[in-house]
Amino acid sequence: MLQAIAGVGFESPTEIQRKCFTLIQGGQQVIGIAQTGTGKTAAYLIPLLQKINYAQDAGPRALILVPTKELTKQVTDTAMKLAAHTDMRIISLFGGVGIKSQVEQLQQGSDIIVATPGRLLELYQEKKLTTKHVKTLVIDEADRMMDMGFIHQLRKILDILPSKRQNLLFSATFPDKVEKLSEEFLEFPHKVEVTPQATVARQVSQVYYEVPNFKTKINFLEQLLSDKGQFTRVIIFTRTKETANNIFKFIERRNFGPVRVIHSNKGQNTRMNALNDFSKGEVRVLVATDVSARGIDISKVSHVINFDVPTRHDDYVHRIGRTGRASEVGQAITMASEPELFHIGKIEKLIREKIPLRTLPAEVKIEETPFEEAQLMAKAIDNQRKRDDPNFKGAFHEKKRNKKP
Repeated sequence: MLQAIAGVGFESPTEIQRKCFTLIQGGQQVIGIAQTGTGKTAAYLIPLLQKINYAQDAGPRALILVPTKELTKQVTDTAMKLAAHTDMRIISLFGGVGIKSQVEQLQQGSDIIVATPGRLLELYQEKKLTTKHVKTLVIDEADRMMDMGFIHQLRKILDILPSKRQNLLFSATFPDKVEKLSEEFLEFPHKVEVTPQATVARQVSQVYYEVPNFKTKINFLEQLLSDKGQFTRVIIFTRTKETANNIFKFIERRNFGPVRVIHSNKGQNTRMNALNDFSKGEVRVLVATDVSARGIDISKVSHVINFDVPTRHDDYVHRIGRTGRASEVGQAITMASEPELFHIGKIEKLIREKIPLRTLPAEVKIEETPFEEAQLMAKAIDNQRKRDDPNFKGAFHEKKRNKKP
């Protein structure tokens, strides 16, 4: 195991790893709260592999649940590298592909299963796998599990597992819904929180720019990507698939280097190939929506560009956690239109720090805001003011009232 750990480049344990290793090896129930890029996957994998140690015919002894297909592959890849000098069999189960090949793998035997909840239940209900030998359950990315509505599937899975088992829950944040989930199946857990909730890694430099509209954001993006010396490996985040596709096409037309786009409409193989190409450095720019990029574990990302501001504010933490991983330095650049400034304020409260505001470079052309876009922005601002002030009737009523003598 030590040889394998050295082989994957681990030199010394991170804080979350130091605090979790002994607890997990000792069979304790653990809640681990740590932001992305802190080594939390290895924090549970290394002691788990040490406990299992070798293959057995009985069936899977550990079950790791993750929210996305991409994350099943990444956790499985890491586990297989760490278990390289053992005979342990590690299988990933996820939807979006046929079950035949996964069933064939299960028939050959497994010691650890990494799965999305839906596919695991599907295979269990079809009697293609047994869970009666599971001694350890890991729920990873628990906050995203809750955001994606997996609570009912998780409860069904808890019901089909042996009651006597070790439970481990890992999450980047610990909102009320995750706390309530933990109370359903964790008894007297040890809570390990290496950083305050929703904080940003110190090595991530954050800035934001006020950018009036979509076209000006495109102009600014063009100016940023023109600097190929600094912007070597870039992830661009958007809220919607439509925006992601438009940005992808723009970058392709401008010949800014190899680019890929991932979102929920892209096939499983397409997304995995895009992530692999980006990870190997064959792709300079990856355009992604929040859910599709969750769990990306790629080093040497120089910049994260938030083309828009996430309205689910903890997504900001997850987005910019894609850069500045481990001991590397990264930069997060956010573009905010007028209504998006509301969310910047909320994010600053969440992460308990101010994000520095920068002035747009003079060479970035400021475009006129089209009428329809201006209307949508005005409506968004109205809705924000109504949430803060229930008596606010909207901009139209405000204008009407101000005109009265």
